Amino acid sequence: MLITGARAPAALDLARAFRAAGHPVHMADCSPSLTARLSTAPTTVQTYASPVRRPEAFAADIDRLLDTLNPALVIPTCEEVFHLAAPAKKRPVLAATLFAPPFDTLRTLHSKQLFARACLDEGLPVPETWPLTRIADLDHLPPTRTLVLKPEYSRFGVHALIRPAREDVGALPISEERPWVAQRHVAGTEMSFYAVARAGRLTAFCAYGSAWRERGGASYAFAAPDAQVTAALRDLAVALASRVVRDGQFACDVILDAEARPWLLECNPRATSGVHLFRRDPALARAFYDDRPCVAPSDPPFLYLGPAFGLFGLPAALRSGGLAEWRRLRREGHDVISAPGDRLPLVGALADSAAFATRALLSASSLAAAMTADIEWNGAGS
Repeated sequence: MLITGARAPAALDLARAFRAAGHPVHMADCSPSLTARLSTAPTTVQTYASPVRRPEAFAADIDRLLDTLNPALVIPTCEEVFHLAAPAKKRPVLAATLFAPPFDTLRTLHSKQLFARACLDEGLPVPETWPLTRIADLDHLPPTRTLVLKPEYSRFGVHALIRPAREDVGALPISEERPWVAQRHVAGTEMSFYAVARAGRLTAFCAYGSAWRERGGASYAFAAPDAQVTAALRDLAVALASRVVRDGQFACDVILDAEARPWLLECNPRATSGVHLFRRDPALARAFYDDRPCVAPSDPPFLYLGPAFGLFGLPAALRSGGLAEWRRLRREGHDVISAPGDRLPLVGALADSAAFATRALLSASSLAAAMTADIEWNGAGS
């Protein structure tokens, strides 16, 4: 198996699951990815060029990896999936091994406007959503205090504005080249789910939520919701798998309103932190190629990304007066970076975090932006 996007903690847990299932695993990325390199899970960690900065070299590197490794599956975990799916149309070997939806489906899932439209077409619950290609488009919509504004293509909640004042949005960089969307705000509890689909059938599923988030919105700790919420979200995943996604990994952010009704907000057609809830179970690996019943985590504990739970969680706990709770969760929960017999990735994660933080500082960008700048896809190409 070739797992790309080796920088992602989810990629490492996928590699562990495939190794537990008896498969040699190779990982690859255009980032140093010391987290993966210090792990015992992959046989090798390969390097490819940045698909954003050197697309032709990236394509050549992928061809080289396919030739030398001859993987049964290529499993993307980050937004390199778009840069792999586009050329797969013209490369039979890549098309035959890439575990992802076709490029046009990926675009639909990643676009907040197209995803909302697809949900409406399938009768799935989604807040009313409007495209924005200029600030003046807001003049024809409900008051901004009732809306959420966000770029059509974005990740980790970066740049999202929740119920902003009209005078605070006049300088937003909205254009036809970089469109945004406005979505009717739904008050409630945020949840997420991660799923794997094959031939329109759900083969793996888990639901998770967390109050531990970075200010940009990305979670760094995860816990499973109750059975009723999990069942409701699973129904949505089944519908999306059969009617929209068909093949590949996908994850959705959902909000439960005051009546506990779930509303689909946006979709990530890639691996997400939900992978961790499976606790490196080989059954998750088999969901990518086997025809067994849908696999789900068995009573997952509270999980967290060790470095982030310390770096972001501890200050948040101190600000809110929740230090005792933070200590309890850190003691009773489980770090997903470090695993029995595979502890060194925690050292790699600290080094990777420092490297991305340096990039963010040098580029005057956020940490989340620095972590994806060399692989992200924002609607270009076809």
